[in-house]
Amino acid sequence: MTDHAPRCFLVADVGGTNTRVALSDGAVVRTDTIRRYRNADQVALEPVLKDFVSRLGTGTAPQGACVAIAGPVRDGKGRLTNRDWMIEAQSVAEATGIAEVRVLNDLQAQGYAVDHVAQENLLLVRQGKHAPEGAAKLVVNLGTGFNASPVFSPRGGAFVATSESGHATMPVRTARDMRLNGFVEASHGFAGIDDILSGRGLERVYAFVADESGSDKRADSAAIIAGCASGDDPLAVEAVSYFIRLTAMVIGNLALVHLPFGGIYLVGGLSGAITPFLKQAGFEDAFRDKGRFAGFMDDFSISIVQDDYAALRGMAAYLQNRLGD
Repeated sequence: MTDHAPRCFLVADVGGTNTRVALSDGAVVRTDTIRRYRNADQVALEPVLKDFVSRLGTGTAPQGACVAIAGPVRDGKGRLTNRDWMIEAQSVAEATGIAEVRVLNDLQAQGYAVDHVAQENLLLVRQGKHAPEGAAKLVVNLGTGFNASPVFSPRGGAFVATSESGHATMPVRTARDMRLNGFVEASHGFAGIDDILSGRGLERVYAFVADESGSDKRADSAAIIAGCASGDDPLAVEAVSYFIRLTAMVIGNLALVHLPFGGIYLVGGLSGAITPFLKQAGFEDAFRDKGRFAGFMDDFSISIVQDDYAALRGMAAYLQNRLGD
């Protein structure tokens, strides 16, 4: 029997700020081919893909392509949430010359990656109980925006469902939470989860904490994290702690909705930024604060994905499962 070389795929991770494009050999991303493009320097995705393809050697012809975008996707089409780019499978095919094209939401790509991330790139936050084979997982993005997608593993390969969880109304547990929602609504018009549990959301939480203390001080998310780390800014310490407790509450809610006995995986830059403060902020208690179901919450493991190329790996795995020989 003759062994066949894995099929070559093109994968592109399109965020609000940057686009990363690479080749993969089947499910294995060729990290030496990764190119990063600054979106502010581009008018659309198609010129980026044309540039990448033009640099390929004459013997390289990708047999499939997948694009993951930071925005909702339907029927092979999607628009970036934070940039006015419309992405369509047909236009990607025309720009690259690749007939087989798939378009995914970026969190879907992260979901398809969870079984392909090296163990050393997973930071365990809390250990759950033993997960049965094929148990559902949950990927939660905490960064420029907030979203969550369940990952199911039936026979034949993983399936990642889409959602726009971040645009649901922010839940309220205490009187303070109600005041925070009112504070955000007064300035933004709607207190969605994404409007509070994100980078700009952290800035709003800081403004709320300052306002409640009689201060009009404001800070960006980087300064807030730095002020919390140094301890020099008491408002930052309180804002980050409150932000973490709110995050734990929402992730706990999502765990009860999706029952991810296979584990919860946090992705996004902000998830890594708040990691050093989780314990002191009371993340564990807030996650388990579910009344008589507090003990049930011990079933769920939580890990932070520390792999910058996870979305690319997820797309490669997705294509290999659907187009690979």
